[in-house]
Amino acid sequence: MSKQRVAVIGAGPGGLAAAMLLANRGVDVTVFEKQPFVGGRTSRLQVGEFTFDRGPTFLNMPYILEEIFEETGRDLHDYVEMKRLEPMYDLYFDRGTRHLSMTTDRDQMHQAIEEQFPGNGEGYERFMSEQAIKLSKLMPVLQTAHDKLTDYVSLRVLKALPFLSIGKSLYDVLSEYFTSEELKYAFTFQAKYLGMSAWECPGGFSILSYMEHAYGVHHPIGGVNQLCYAMAKVVEEEGGVIRLGEPVERLLMDDKKVTGLVAGSVHYAFDEVVIGADFAHAMTSLVPDGKLSKWSPAQLKKKRYSCSTFMLYLGLDHVYEDVAHHSIHFADDYELNVKEMTQELKLSEDFSFYVQNASRIDPTLAPAGKSSLYVLVPVPNNLSGLPWEELQPTMTERVLDALETRSPYRDIRQHIEVMETLTPEDWETFGVYEGATFNLGHNLSQMMYFRPHNQFEELDNVWLVGGGTHPGSGLPTIFESARITTNLLRDRAGVGR
Repeated sequence: MSKQRVAVIGAGPGGLAAAMLLANRGVDVTVFEKQPFVGGRTSRLQVGEFTFDRGPTFLNMPYILEEIFEETGRDLHDYVEMKRLEPMYDLYFDRGTRHLSMTTDRDQMHQAIEEQFPGNGEGYERFMSEQAIKLSKLMPVLQTAHDKLTDYVSLRVLKALPFLSIGKSLYDVLSEYFTSEELKYAFTFQAKYLGMSAWECPGGFSILSYMEHAYGVHHPIGGVNQLCYAMAKVVEEEGGVIRLGEPVERLLMDDKKVTGLVAGSVHYAFDEVVIGADFAHAMTSLVPDGKLSKWSPAQLKKKRYSCSTFMLYLGLDHVYEDVAHHSIHFADDYELNVKEMTQELKLSEDFSFYVQNASRIDPTLAPAGKSSLYVLVPVPNNLSGLPWEELQPTMTERVLDALETRSPYRDIRQHIEVMETLTPEDWETFGVYEGATFNLGHNLSQMMYFRPHNQFEELDNVWLVGGGTHPGSGLPTIFESARITTNLLRDRAGVGR
């Protein structure tokens, strides 16, 4: 009997995790990736002699990926060296004049909060205790498919319902714990991982900051991109094939049934197709016109999308040994900055930004005595119509100014050897719909049943993984999407039994 043949479109973290699980289960897997490298948004960027992560820069809840490797009989740590960061990151306020180091050590965290924000330590302890319970109730929801309305009356959802904070924003929830605005920001900025505003993000996502404080923040040596290289290696060890530099041009259809795909003008037949590419981009570029209704190009234009990011990748002739691995620098009027970015779709005069200074612990990213610095500014997606080709030079200088006046990187310009930028338009060219780097928005009308289903509801033999399907964006949830989808393939289609 011949093996079942499954195509995976996109060698990002979701596609690779799905491919390694399927290949381990005896499925004939072929991964098609349009770029000449694996990883997608989680890929490695090489600029001269300096190495960067293109997108995600840390791993939270590593046990999820560890479990996926264990399912294939492997140990993740045989493939990737990881370091847990303490402190996790530094938060800067008041134009960089004050900072708060965030740690998983609860005694230290309580003490630091009380020193800077007297009376708020009790709120932190209550937050940690109550969010532990909340996460335990929500995880079963995040680990199972939600493609029927009856799922909302399932036991797992009913148990989770009191913890979903329905009707409250993430900011509202944190206001129940802290009186300090800055502390509220410290425990809600994680909404940016979803590309959302803390004032609009559903309150259930308060588990995001809890997960960091409970499980820590981890740095894979060589960058987060190394996770994708590790998964790709497992795929090939299991007999799977990864075809790099081979973009899929379109799906082959028999009415609503997908029978294969076209890549490099070659027609390939497959029993099932797993789409790990950006969901909206895939639906608008791979599916023939007239085949979709709920998720048609016209309907996709009406959906809500995450923000985008403006990126600077700086190769320096210096190592900032005394600056934190991760740092977040808040605008003075953070709420206005977030509103302008997510609702008004305009560039803020005063923006927030994030810096990764990984070379202080990772010598593989740059030559000795040099460093790779990664800078990210959340900005509107391309629905804004902002002319990034014109704005890019000015925005670059504005970001460098912010580094020199609002952060410890006071002399950054004199140390720059190489620099590369990436704008929302570049993200869109890379294959990200409207440059929305964190995918479809995570408002309640686009979550669970109302998000594109893991077993795609509009086409037969099509399955989804990645941030555009359930449970959503972020590496831990993307890995969960791969587990959900491959288990559905096994249980519903008999693939990989």
